Amino acid sequence: MASINLIESFQEFKDAENIDRPTLMKVLEDVFKTLLRKKYGSDENFDVIVNTEKGDLEIIRRRMIVEDGAVNDPLAEIAYKDAVKIEPDFEVGEELYEEVDIMDFGRRAILAAKQTLASRIGDLKKNVLVKKYEDRIGEIISAEVYQVWKKEVLLLDEDGSELILPKSEQIPQDYFKKGENIRAVVKKVELKNNTPVIILSRTHPSFLAKLLEIEVPEIFDGLIVIKKIVRDPGERAKVAVESYDDRIDPVGACVGMKGSRIHGIVRELKNENIDVINWTNNIQLLIQRSLTPAKISSMEIDQENKRADVYLKPDQVSLAIGRRGVNIKLACELTGYEIDVYRDDEGQEEEFDIDLDEFADEIEPWVIEELKRVGCDTARSVLNLTVAELERRTDLEKETIEEVRKVLQEEFEKE
Repeated sequence: MASINLIESFQEFKDAENIDRPTLMKVLEDVFKTLLRKKYGSDENFDVIVNTEKGDLEIIRRRMIVEDGAVNDPLAEIAYKDAVKIEPDFEVGEELYEEVDIMDFGRRAILAAKQTLASRIGDLKKNVLVKKYEDRIGEIISAEVYQVWKKEVLLLDEDGSELILPKSEQIPQDYFKKGENIRAVVKKVELKNNTPVIILSRTHPSFLAKLLEIEVPEIFDGLIVIKKIVRDPGERAKVAVESYDDRIDPVGACVGMKGSRIHGIVRELKNENIDVINWTNNIQLLIQRSLTPAKISSMEIDQENKRADVYLKPDQVSLAIGRRGVNIKLACELTGYEIDVYRDDEGQEEEFDIDLDEFADEIEPWVIEELKRVGCDTARSVLNLTVAELERRTDLEKETIEEVRKVLQEEFEKE
């Protein structure tokens, strides 16, 4: 038997479509030349011929025919009398090509070769996978949900490679079912126990950046540049953009006609509110824009300590702070300044008001803290907002809000 069919090992080769053919051939050659060195002491006069399609492998031995008794190197030369036993027409000076029966290596050696081959193929696949995804870090990919676990979701790409979407990289409102296709950005590639682990993310700012690039041609073409993105995933995001073409309105281009471009992104991000603002190097203007949708009355900036005191009308305070303080937190991240919000009551008649802390004996402290978090630190600031508005901005139940308003209203009626 001059050839051996290593179907199982070669099948792995054929499945590893991303591994280039020269690399595969080199691996096979290395594996079988190692066998030759162990058996003959050298591999110099042997050729390994592989057919990866059929799974056939042949080893050809080359020796020069010399006069009887003139053999100095048995690996490279063969005596004439031995050569004519193989083929009567041979003459001295010709080169003899002879197939090596692979089975001569012994079953144990062949089994070891197959194991080494499988191991080398596995390493090649890992290296190809790592390189493929290291080159795609920051890119959006689409993958199929294969398994949903408590702490992570296992996905499969178009080549059947396994990808991981950890719970920490999922938008809080995300809900996945097996078989559905989802989009995420490649965040990083890790090696755990010598196995590549591809980590995806739907919460990273680059995910939003890439979605904008897909939806807004001007960003893709480089006419509009995203200067910075900050996110509270699933809640709110702020995107600062700048145009290199004076004829293009960067905010208008990103939002689209009647919000047509931004709506698809908002749906993908589970109704995350996206504020698109014009970038500027004027820090005062940038802070003002970053606090959108609130309108600022005045501002004091301490550039040395990177702090800003912002004054707003009473009805704008809660807008500036946002639900759970998200709006002001993102504004701080976007500008790099510590922003403090104050009520600006100038120009208004002094109206009797009561600090919410005065009601600590009637209203539970955690309720007062929740109201303060959305900018309602006095009784009138609570009463100036409707029940529906308070319910939307806070985590309080409607019944709780109505009870609080009743307590506050009764206090003013007493006065």
